[in-house]
Amino acid sequence: MDIDKIARHRLTKIRIRIAIPAEYHELPIISRLVSHHGVVVNIAAASLESSQSPEGWFDLELSGSTPQVQSALTYLDELDVPIYPQPQPEYDGW
Repeated sequence: MDIDKIARHRLTKIRIRIAIPAEYHELPIISRLVSHHGVVVNIAAASLESSQSPEGWFDLELSGSTPQVQSALTYLDELDVPIYPQPQPEYDGW
């Protein structure tokens, strides 16, 4: 039994809030999380105003294998999109 292989394919969920700077309002960030990184994205809440607004945000639940979720988080980090961890549902029911 290859424990590392099993761990790589184990499904993972993470809840985050991302802040979207105004210059990224037209960029398909969430779409790319799905198409380029293979994660399932659930949008739990969001606020995104017009392009003149300084910032918007999304509360997201990302689901996928550990490497897929890590790849998605790396993508967001490379864009310098602020990422804020959200409480885990096991503890708060969110």
